[in-house]
Amino acid sequence: MSPLRAHGNGEKEKSPRLGNGVYIDPQSAVIGDVTLDDDCSVWPMAVVRGDMHRIRIGARTSVQDGAVLHITHAGPFNADGWPLEIGEDVTIGHKACLHGCTVGSRVLIGIGAIVLDGAVIEDEVVLAAGALVPPGKKLESGYLYVGAPCRQARPLNDKEKEFFRYSAANYVKLKDQYLTEHDQP
Repeated sequence: MSPLRAHGNGEKEKSPRLGNGVYIDPQSAVIGDVTLDDDCSVWPMAVVRGDMHRIRIGARTSVQDGAVLHITHAGPFNADGWPLEIGEDVTIGHKACLHGCTVGSRVLIGIGAIVLDGAVIEDEVVLAAGALVPPGKKLESGYLYVGAPCRQARPLNDKEKEFFRYSAANYVKLKDQYLTEHDQP
């Protein structure tokens, strides 16, 4: 079965929209109102589920193995719901969970980190492995955040800031190898 599926409620069915050079591993699932911009990659066992609200993922973003990306639907307890918006050059670590939040560009989401509804992560942030971003919390650009709940640990140095683009480019290179080997569109 294809990892790329449409899902609908009977009234209007939405299918994922893919930019150029996107790689979606056959053992992952991308469903619903999802946009993956150019050179994104979705790795084994990752789930990107835009079934009840939209998910937008910027260019060169990598969704690592086992990550779960979802939304909060609009309803009586949250009139507008929470879409999931992710910027460019973002590396989302293995088994991370992003739910109805906003992530800027050039961000590293650590392995097993959790980001909850209405949270905002500005550009150039490192969220440590296992960190928890509570609902509605805002993470300021240029810092490392650690812990559960997360707290600002220290400013990022120049080498750490350079890593954002390096990591994104490395995963673009890797997904290009997979696309070539597996003849995906």
